[in-house]
Amino acid sequence: MGGVELVLPKEYGYVAIVLVFYCFLNFWMAAQVGKARKQFKVSYPTLYASESENKDAKLFNCVQRGHQNSLEMMPKFFMLMILGGMRHPCTCAALGLVYTVSRYFYFKGYATGDPQKRLTLGKYGFLAVMGLMVSTLSFGVRLLL
Repeated sequence: MGGVELVLPKEYGYVAIVLVFYCFLNFWMAAQVGKARKQFKVSYPTLYASESENKDAKLFNCVQRGHQNSLEMMPKFFMLMILGGMRHPCTCAALGLVYTVSRYFYFKGYATGDPQKRLTLGKYGFLAVMGLMVSTLSFGVRLLL
């Protein structure tokens, strides 16, 4: 019975470490949403507070949205890191670290209640994702050659 052997570069460990850092960031953001639920009295299973029922709805919703947006982007980020990192592990790890740090600032800015503040440093995450896309594209093209 034949098997497939996958050989990853030694530096791929950096990719794995950055992915775990992002998981810790995600846990921290989830805890911040939990604190906001208590602070603004938004019980489960309500996903977003209604402004007609809660005077602090916008503040809670900004915290919730900061985390939700990070969850929405996580599959794309993980896929690009995992695949692109197979060919460009150090580049992808560095871009992943930039993305992770920018997501922290994206969340902190959003959680102020002024959604525009999410982009102050958070906007650099989009550049990191573009770099990850190029790295993953390079990996795909290399497989075809």
